[in-house]
Amino acid sequence: MRLKALTTTLCGILILMLLTASVALAVEQKLVLTGSSTLAPLATEIGKRFERQNPGVRVDVQSGGSSRGITDARSGLADIGLVSRALKEEEKDLKSFTVARDGIGMIVHKSNPVRELSDRQIIDIYTGKITNWRAVGGPDQPITVVNKAEGRSTLELFLHHFRLKNSDIKAQVVIGENQQGIKTVAGNRNAIGYVSIGTAEYEASQGVPIKLLPMAGVAASVENVRNGSFPLARPLNLVTKAEPQGLARRFIDFSRSESVHDLVEAQYFVPLAR
Repeated sequence: MRLKALTTTLCGILILMLLTASVALAVEQKLVLTGSSTLAPLATEIGKRFERQNPGVRVDVQSGGSSRGITDARSGLADIGLVSRALKEEEKDLKSFTVARDGIGMIVHKSNPVRELSDRQIIDIYTGKITNWRAVGGPDQPITVVNKAEGRSTLELFLHHFRLKNSDIKAQVVIGENQQGIKTVAGNRNAIGYVSIGTAEYEASQGVPIKLLPMAGVAASVENVRNGSFPLARPLNLVTKAEPQGLARRFIDFSRSESVHDLVEAQYFVPLAR
């Protein structure tokens, strides 16, 4: 009887140990991605599909800007950083993997009669030299300039393209994520901002009262990002501290495969060439 009881106890301990090991293994099967608010929604959808194909795996996606993606990947707080621009020279210690392309476009309220702005006019609006829409063919109304917050790759690309410094910008509103910019312009007939073309095109198709303005005579559209004619485009990248291994490698390879092209296009981005 004692032997039987001891055997039962040992079996119970063994089962508990196996269960504990299984739980520990399940906890280890987790990927943390942080960074770009432009890329985060796409990464979330890719993550859901990856989870379905890999039971026991969880993909946790958090936004916060491309700078956070760089910092978290480098420090190890994230397995993968989300960065919606090319790496800078001082960031080349990181590994970068492009999953799609996007453009950055100027948006105004749908009711705004202005159809196009030259680069010079955009610069003058953002530096406070032009403060009324009447000066560029619009209504006699003050312009509400919407700018991006520090650490956002969209801001960096906008400044680089127009050869400006952030200290040159005279903004009435400073926003973080693309959705904030779109919501601000949709709610203010006199506002102007710049956001992801893919995000703006999608929101406009859903009835949000915004419109994209051409840049340098080229329509701000996903198709023109695709064919390379739009002047302000960027890669959407996954970045890692070192050459990715294991689960991170599998997720990156999956994110760059044709298996997710439909998800990329559903977010109004341009997938990698087949």
